[in-house]
Amino acid sequence: MDHRLLDIVACPVCHGKLYFNKAQQELICKPDGLAYPVRDGIPVLLETEARALGLEEIHP
Repeated sequence: MDHRLLDIVACPVCHGKLYFNKAQQELICKPDGLAYPVRDGIPVLLETEARALGLEEIHP
């Protein structure tokens, strides 16, 4: 995942900053509690494709 891309992409729901989870290959939006998949290096920023984060993932 290109770190320059992280500077310009935003959560499609709240328009907030996303954080990359390399191990899971996901972009994380903690305020909304959503994780967007990154498939073949391409972020899938669709709310319908996002998974809900568990409490332990939001507040470790």
